[in-house]
Amino acid sequence: MAAVDVKVLRCGFCAPCAHVLPLRSRRSEVGGRSARFPVPTSDLRPPTLVGTIKAAIIVALTGIILARCSILEAGTLNSLRPNPFKATTSRAARQDAIRSIPLDKLDADARSKVTSVLSSSNIFRRLPVRVVQCDPDLYLFLVQHPDVVVGIWETLGLSQLTMRKIDRDTYRLADGDGTLGSVECLYRSHDTHVVYVEGRYDGPLFTTPVRGWAVLILKTGYVREPDGRYYITSRLDTFTHLEPGGVEFLTKTFQPLVGKAADSNFIQTVAFLGSLSRTAEVNHRGVARLAGRLHGVHSDARRELARLAEHIAQRSIRLTAHELPSRSAPAKTR
Repeated sequence: MAAVDVKVLRCGFCAPCAHVLPLRSRRSEVGGRSARFPVPTSDLRPPTLVGTIKAAIIVALTGIILARCSILEAGTLNSLRPNPFKATTSRAARQDAIRSIPLDKLDADARSKVTSVLSSSNIFRRLPVRVVQCDPDLYLFLVQHPDVVVGIWETLGLSQLTMRKIDRDTYRLADGDGTLGSVECLYRSHDTHVVYVEGRYDGPLFTTPVRGWAVLILKTGYVREPDGRYYITSRLDTFTHLEPGGVEFLTKTFQPLVGKAADSNFIQTVAFLGSLSRTAEVNHRGVARLAGRLHGVHSDARRELARLAEHIAQRSIRLTAHELPSRSAPAKTR
């Protein structure tokens, strides 16, 4: 995998808004800790998935796993503009999300799937922007191999969610509680992913199975700080269409819960990716052993995860060695 070239701090999805994010706020987004702090494997946690309303949030779960978005410029937030760190269902956000889809770069089949969902979607949500300290190559790898993330949760016994790769761009998703779905990546680049999801829920919430379709637009940006640490900003837009009957029940009964559940899952999953990156810095052999145990993940992906973990650890050692002289330099005497 080619390394991501990260040289500037810029916003790839809301430049017209001129949103800016102070460094202190970016650090607080990752728990206020330096990546040099040890992060034990036990700290790796999947999102707390809500067992109900699975038909409605399956697309959110998938988007969370694929979480990627764009990095912001240094400064202070303009208080007169919408707060990107809060979820929104506004018409302006919806139109902005539609404009961000590279329809001209999709083939005819992919374009048909996207336009079909956009024209019939009855739920739209822009999830909160998240910023995480993370190795950019690892982050991009996990975005493009969501089965690796789910495989880690499954191997550690942290989740019943399963995801299996069918072909290069398609995965089968199941939660063991009535939800089945397929996830297809229609477009991918270093800063944009467009994902198409079909889901079906057959459980106690509904008397008959309910089907849903969704398009997820994931935008990503990266920044390298002067100390060599990387920060990644993620934003996810979701367009969902549920069959008649399902959406009415959802809207009347569970709509607030669905939105908050999606936000929480997204936030926790992005944090999980950051935790995995920090764990690789201090325990790359442990991550490599974990990679070897992943069930249902292709051997090439397991080897790449182990290689990336070693690369992250080596880079961390170089950064630490570079910082030590300045810390230990003797004080100047008059």
